[in-house]
Amino acid sequence: MTLAKILLLTVALAGLSACAESQRTLGSDFGVAVRQDIAAQIADPDARYPADTPTDGARIGLAQERYRAGKSIQPSTGTMTVGGSSGGAGASGAPQ
Repeated sequence: MTLAKILLLTVALAGLSACAESQRTLGSDFGVAVRQDIAAQIADPDARYPADTPTDGARIGLAQERYRAGKSIQPSTGTMTVGGSSGGAGASGAPQ
């Protein structure tokens, strides 16, 4: 075997060693961040509402039709407070 073939074989084997697994198992906390993010998006999975909560199906239906038609009624411009800042309807909803 020539020196060139030995050198080529050595380089090839060294390159293939990079394909070896360095860690066979995942950490015990793998996926925790994703599960926490999903849980944070659920406001209250077991929400309970009083039986006397007023609902009006006809009114809700009209609101949905206006939304589909692009004729939604804009909310009144009142003052709202979010996170300690106050302003009109354009106030930032970002937490402080």
